[in-house]
Order: sequence, then C-alpha cells, then structure tokens
Amino acid sequence: MANPPTAAAAHPSHREQLAALARQAMLDRGLAPDYPDAALAQLAKIGGAAAPDGGLKDLTSLLWCSIDNDDSLDLDQLSVAIESEGTTRILVAVADVDAVVARGTPIDGHAAVNTTSVYTAGGIFAMLPERLSTNLTSLNADVVRVAMIMDFGVGPEGELRSEAVYRAAVKNVAKLAYNSVAAWLDGKGPMPEPVRKVAGMDQQLRMQDAAAQRLKQRRHKQGALELQTLAPRAVIRDGQVVELEADLRNRAKDLIEEFMVAANGVTARFLKAAKVPSMRRVVRSPERWDRIVTYARALGETLPPQPDSAALEGFLAARQKADPLRFPDVSLDIVKMMGRGEYVVEMPGEIPIGHFGLAVRDYTHSTAPNRRFPDLITHRLLKRALGANAAAYERDELFALATHCTTQEDSADRVERQVRKSAAALLLQNRVSDRFEAVVTGVSDQGTWVRVLAPPVEGKLVHGHEKLDIGDRLRVKLIGVNVEKGFIDFVRT
Repeated sequence: MANPPTAAAAHPSHREQLAALARQAMLDRGLAPDYPDAALAQLAKIGGAAAPDGGLKDLTSLLWCSIDNDDSLDLDQLSVAIESEGTTRILVAVADVDAVVARGTPIDGHAAVNTTSVYTAGGIFAMLPERLSTNLTSLNADVVRVAMIMDFGVGPEGELRSEAVYRAAVKNVAKLAYNSVAAWLDGKGPMPEPVRKVAGMDQQLRMQDAAAQRLKQRRHKQGALELQTLAPRAVIRDGQVVELEADLRNRAKDLIEEFMVAANGVTARFLKAAKVPSMRRVVRSPERWDRIVTYARALGETLPPQPDSAALEGFLAARQKADPLRFPDVSLDIVKMMGRGEYVVEMPGEIPIGHFGLAVRDYTHSTAPNRRFPDLITHRLLKRALGANAAAYERDELFALATHCTTQEDSADRVERQVRKSAAALLLQNRVSDRFEAVVTGVSDQGTWVRVLAPPVEGKLVHGHEKLDIGDRLRVKLIGVNVEKGFIDFVRT
C-alpha cells in the first residue's frame, strides 16, 4: 500500500505551484524547459572559460564595473569611462559567449529553440546552462574574461563620436546593483560597499552617469519615449508569495539603458560599414497612428496627423505630470497601439527601418548574449566583419532566424506575464472579501478591468461596471481568484 502524502506534498508551496505552472506554460507556448541530453554531455566536456589569445587587446587594468539587478548572476556587460579632451569615451564590454558556445553545437541548438531566457517567479529557464551563463560566460567579478568591446565617444551635447568594435580581455572589479547605485547617485543612500573598496570607482561612476545623462537628453530631444509600465515582481519568502514589488526606473537603470542603446547602435553601424548583414531590432512607425491621435484627444491632448515620436513623447510627459497614478496604464495603452518590436534582417545597402520608441535609426541586439540568441548571432556576424574565423549565416537562414526569434520572444513574454498573474492570484487568495482602492484601466466589450493600488495587481470587474470609464477611481471587493489561469475577480462596492 502506498504511503499517504505528506503535508508538504498535499499543500505545495507557492514556489512549487508557480514552478509547475511556468513549466507547463513553457510547453504550451512551444518553448523547451529542459536541456537535451546532448547539450548536457557537451557541457560536461567544457573545461573552463575562454582564454584570451595573443591577438586580443589587454584592457584588464581599466576600472570595469557591472550594474544589474541585486540577484542577477548572468552578467552580460561591463562599462568604463575615460575622459579625453572634452569627450567622454565609453567602453562597453559584452561577454564573448561564442568563444565557448560554438555555432551548431548541442548547447547552441537548444539556445536556438528558445532564443531567450525566461524569467518567472517559478524559476528561471535560462537559455544557456547555469554553469555557463552565471560562470564561464559571465563577466563575474575578479576574473579575466574575453569580451566584445563597443567603444564610442560621448560629446558635450550627447552626440556620439569615434565609434569602434573589437575584442579584448577584461576584468570586472566591482559587481554593483541598480538600487544601491541609484540611491547613492541621487544622494539618498550611502556609497555602495563595492564602490568604496575600489580606489577611483566613485569618480568612475560619476563620469559614466554624466555621460549617460547627456545621451538621455539628446535622445529625448529626438523623440525617445519615456514609458513606465508595471510588471510587478513576486517576492517569495519561505516558499510563499508575500508581496509584489514594482520594477521602477531609476538613475542607474537609465545609465545602463543609455549605454546599451548607444552600444547597439555602434554595432549596427559597424556591420553596415563592413557590408555584413545584420539582424536589427525594430519598432516600426505606427500604422494605426490615428488610434493614438484619438486616444490623446480623449485625454485633452493634440497630436499631429502623421507619426511623430517627439510629439508623442511630449504627450506622455504631459500625462505623467497631470496624472502620475494612471501613467503606467497610459504607457501600456500606447505600447499596445504602437505594436510590438520584431527582428528583421538588414542587408548591406538597405535603408534601416529604425526603432520608433527609442528614436534611433540603427539598432540591433548585441549586449546580452547569455540570455538572448539574436545577440549571439550578432556577435558571430561581428567576428565575420572583424575577419575572425566565424561561421557565416546564409541570407535565407538569417531571415528565418529573425522570424523565429520574434515568435519565441513573444511566447516567452506571454509565459512571464501568465506566471506574474498566477503569483498575484496566490498573493490574494486568502484575501477574498477584502476591499481595495482601485482605478479603471480598461473598458471594452470583453469587460471592465481595474488595477488595485496596493498591492499592484489587475483584475476583472465582474459586477458594478455601469457608467465607468478609464481612469475612474473606485472601491472594489475581491470575490475570487483562479491561480492556474491567473484570474482575479472584483465587484464594485
């Protein structure tokens, strides 16, 4: 006779429930949650990180640092600033994953299936095995690694100067985190301990921050959109979801974002100059701009009849100032009406489509090869342009990969969103009949949706939605949740 189930087995933890839901969501969306045996066999034979060869530049003496989330272990990029005659020279070092994961190997084959790491509250489904992504191909502190360098100058007005791409040996001397660095830069927190321990790192970070602020100001004058969408992260303690933490922008995140946008532009232009195809990340000029114009008019704002990113940024800035509570919902509405990003192939001599939201013409993905397959493809194209021994991608193969990467990234986004909803349902499942302050975020034939202010969750208003409109404030009562589907139902009180 079988033993009776234990209490733990009868009542799995929230983490266990989310892990099972995430795994099933991966399978349902055509993603592979497990590494194939051949990939694991290859992993076992990898003896260590790529060793610098004699042809590489030695940049290990520079004050490189990484800035990422507090819990990030897959460190894709480092940065360093050098002042030179009125120009701040920025070097971005990106892990040379291709030096360890060769094209056509089993690990590369698995990466090509998912094309991205999937981050959920039920666990991380890393594109590359953990021994690589968090160790042998990660730019970890105090170890020498081989990297691809995007080297560019930032002028007094944020203009880019003297761009270059090459390979080098680098060494991370300070592993830093967004929140603590941002608090220190804003004068609201102490100097982070890793900064204090490295002589000159405080000045180094302030140089980087100043350059990033110039880049940001210039891009926003050109029409880069300042969006603020909510994607709350589940905080799990002792296996249980205890709160949802909003992922808010801050100065350190802006610093890294500006450097990554600039570095990806440098990469795209380098490939163009070398007459090598590139896989671009694009957001097209909105075909349904009229919907955005009508949306703005309903909020008392006017937009021009033709797509204009600078005008749209002005509208967003005005809405953030007028109604900061609802701004995340306005941002999400605009994102949906603009359309999703996609990967496309640009052949030598073609006119670039550009990225409407970032207000840049040249943009690829090249700064996160531990977790995005398009970046790994781009590094191989860079090596081809640099004259290194890199297996070339044929034209038709690149076009097929661009379509596949777009599809799989969309699938990964849906998995992450689905698990976030399930985590929110778990957090609220013992709060049925509780009342909350909320704001209406959506009204359509499919129903009325509200966002609770604390905790930051969205659900359906199943009763009492008469005469409500987007932006209305109201009190709601929770009447039920469905953890598996991520449903949260409210009624108006």
